[in-house]
Amino acid sequence: MEGSNPAAAHFQRKRPRWFTRRVFNPVIALLTRSGLTVAGSRVLEVRGRSSGQPRRTPVNLLELDGERYLVAPRGETQWARNLRVSGQGRLLAGRHSEEFAAVEVPDSEKPDILRAYLERWKFEVGAFFDGVGPDSSEQEMSAPKHPVFRLTSTPR
Repeated sequence: MEGSNPAAAHFQRKRPRWFTRRVFNPVIALLTRSGLTVAGSRVLEVRGRSSGQPRRTPVNLLELDGERYLVAPRGETQWARNLRVSGQGRLLAGRHSEEFAAVEVPDSEKPDILRAYLERWKFEVGAFFDGVGPDSSEQEMSAPKHPVFRLTSTPR
């Protein structure tokens, strides 16, 4: 990782702790795979950019003003990099799966999306936003270190 990349540095500082990695995320993924979504949780499946193999991770799906978004609260994660390259993936919840196309949202459009995301999930992801919360200023909300993707369902 490059030392001059603020997003990469942010991600290194905000690696999930043991409890989140070993208990919380696996429990949420298990519930979601069983069909019980927790506050909008889904399992994201996206192809690895190098291996081409499907990779899965729990995510929070945000619905805002008729649009759907995925936010990478931990920054430049592997799933965000994979989704940026592939431009498509699947959301899984139990036996239900939905294919989608994804387009990264420019920084100028992020503040309202990040605000809504933090209003809903700050209890879970607030530590990854360096003190920024739903009541923060527009300037604080424009966070290039948090990739945001707008999703569009694609027919099978």
